[in-house]
Amino acid sequence: MSKKYFGTDGIRGRVGEYPITPDFMLKLGWAAGMAFRKMGACKVLVGKDTRISGYMFESALEAGLTSAGADVMLLGPMPTPAIAYLTRTFQAQAGIVISASHNPHDDNGIKFFSGQGTKLPDDIELMIEELLDTPMTVVESSKIGKVSRINDASGRYIEFCKGSVPTGTSFSGLKVVVDCAHGATYKVAPSVFRELGAEVIVLSASPNGLNINHNCGSTHTEALQAAVLAEQADIGIAFDGDGDRVLMVDHTGTVVDGDELLFIIARDLHTRGKLQGGVVGTLMSNLGLELALADLDIPFVRANVGDRYVISELLERNWVIGGENSGHIVCFDHTTTGDAIIAALQVLMALKARNEGLAQSRQALRKCPQVLINVRFGGGENPIEHATVKQASERVTQAMAGRGRVLLRKSGTEPLVRVMVEGEDEAQVRGYAEELAKLVTEVSA
Repeated sequence: MSKKYFGTDGIRGRVGEYPITPDFMLKLGWAAGMAFRKMGACKVLVGKDTRISGYMFESALEAGLTSAGADVMLLGPMPTPAIAYLTRTFQAQAGIVISASHNPHDDNGIKFFSGQGTKLPDDIELMIEELLDTPMTVVESSKIGKVSRINDASGRYIEFCKGSVPTGTSFSGLKVVVDCAHGATYKVAPSVFRELGAEVIVLSASPNGLNINHNCGSTHTEALQAAVLAEQADIGIAFDGDGDRVLMVDHTGTVVDGDELLFIIARDLHTRGKLQGGVVGTLMSNLGLELALADLDIPFVRANVGDRYVISELLERNWVIGGENSGHIVCFDHTTTGDAIIAALQVLMALKARNEGLAQSRQALRKCPQVLINVRFGGGENPIEHATVKQASERVTQAMAGRGRVLLRKSGTEPLVRVMVEGEDEAQVRGYAEELAKLVTEVSA
């Protein structure tokens, strides 16, 4: 069955536009509570990022969940992976995150975690959707859920992150600039790195509800790059609004993306004999990552774009490391979902083990020129399925004669078509990408 509301990363959209409205969130809370209660006594954790609409949706979800008889434990602003971890440790039936990740403040959304800290199974999402189409009821008064607040959530998660590196690890002597995107990591991330001995300079850690991801964080690294150079720091770390993406900046001010970070972690695991299989990337992973891993005899497979699909592939193969070039990196040897702080710590550990800086360590991966153009479209026919676009895509693929690739895909979270062309010659690649993007724009008009 196809899903009406759930996308690749929960339910997301513009605040005030259906379904990102208080009345829908009330009903969603009720439907989720009813679905989880079918599995027995129901306790649900609710966390959020720092965008202003989180207050409104938190209240609506709380009312819906309790009306279905679910007990609610409120976490306040916390990184998405922290909610996955705390859902497990509190033995809750589910965790809910109110966040639109790397999107601006006027978007918001809902992500769910199972009691195991993983994405909800499809059958539970479908059950919730079916309940959304039925009349809302309220359990009898004696069975209405209760609400409490977890006051030590930050401290628990900080200790969990620190526990992902060996006891006694110290980053003393390392100067780090951390950009928290005015988002959910603003309290915990600086504490983690400081408590492990690093000198930490903090950027974008003063959320006001409206500045999340605004010209900062992993989607806008310019301020971080400038700060690394100005402070003569060893490394810069950029998180997104909900703390499940990480990019880095080396001491020269160069951005290091998710493909490169994934390679550095995987190579370290391989060196220490702890890789367990291979690496999962996505359709957007740079060809250079695949080639660099092949040089180390490390298997590599591509999943569909989205950490849900990376995680699914890892589970199926019983592998431990995967990720996306956007900075979603999953370290299954430490946690159950993409976790930006834990991924950053694994990179720092790998650099420490090799006694290398980030600029030096990334050189073993030589990325192929890759041009990505986002084309906004307004609904109607899927531009990717248009005959003109299909023919042009096939022609470009043939012209590159096996030395490059074309990928056209719809975003799972925004009304965008992503046009990606990758190959050996940057000028040629850019020309092809612009040609295809122009065609997609024309057929979308």
